[in-house]
Amino acid sequence: MPQPAQEIIGEVVSLWRYPVKSMMGEELNAAEVGERGLLGDRAYALLDTSDGKVASAKNPGKWPQLFQYRAAFVEPPRSGAKMPAVRVTLPDGTVLASDEAGINEALSRALEREVTLEAAAEAQGAGRARQAEEYWPSIEGLDFQDTVTDFELPEGTFFDCAVVHVLTTATLNRLRELYPQGRFEVRRFRPNVVVEMSSPVKDFVEDAWIGQTLRLGDEVRLAVTGPCPRCVMITLAQGDLPKDSGILRTAAQTHEVNVGVYASVLRGGQVRRGDAIRLEPVTGSIS
Repeated sequence: MPQPAQEIIGEVVSLWRYPVKSMMGEELNAAEVGERGLLGDRAYALLDTSDGKVASAKNPGKWPQLFQYRAAFVEPPRSGAKMPAVRVTLPDGTVLASDEAGINEALSRALEREVTLEAAAEAQGAGRARQAEEYWPSIEGLDFQDTVTDFELPEGTFFDCAVVHVLTTATLNRLRELYPQGRFEVRRFRPNVVVEMSSPVKDFVEDAWIGQTLRLGDEVRLAVTGPCPRCVMITLAQGDLPKDSGILRTAAQTHEVNVGVYASVLRGGQVRRGDAIRLEPVTGSIS
């Protein structure tokens, strides 16, 4: 017999992908979702040629300007096709394309460190996981104090952990209440899917989704796997957002440094801004 329709709990209000790891990304009206999340997300990364590590704004002492760089695809990615080139806009307004000669030299000069731009498809063929570095500032509520640690990215990818990050506007509103001086904007947290709840919620509503399935529109199913622990990245200046250590301190002191949730993809397909969000039992695998 047919299953009862699940209650709509919210809707997709924005979608984001980040073509180059740790650079500013693109806001989308629609996206294709596959096994590795939104098509084109973290499709490229910069590698430090001196040690082979992935450039990450998680270590701003080494990569202080990455959040001032913006990346966008020159044309929309297509499922099953080679990933298109990306256009990188430097802090001074210079625009470079990943398929032009001299791209690595130009980025190295701008960053004052020798780098190469690598595609995730190349990382998949490397046969080993890449590493990056993370700085833990001296902020009350954090386990590490002024420490840089190495961490391993999932093999063949440039993701830090999971392939999809989901965040609600309710959580941002709650954080604003806790720290009114802070600018808790979506850009700071780099989610892929931003959800607005249908009913007013004042708590960190995503916590209740862990272990359940989020249905986005008619096609996409995400398994919510766990909380998203935050790092120094959310304190960094980007665009007109100022540097603010109080952003991370608030998350650490009030919610065990977690903001939003991670998810894996059970079923791919198209997701669009305005799609309804439903909660369902976890079933099946990606199809």
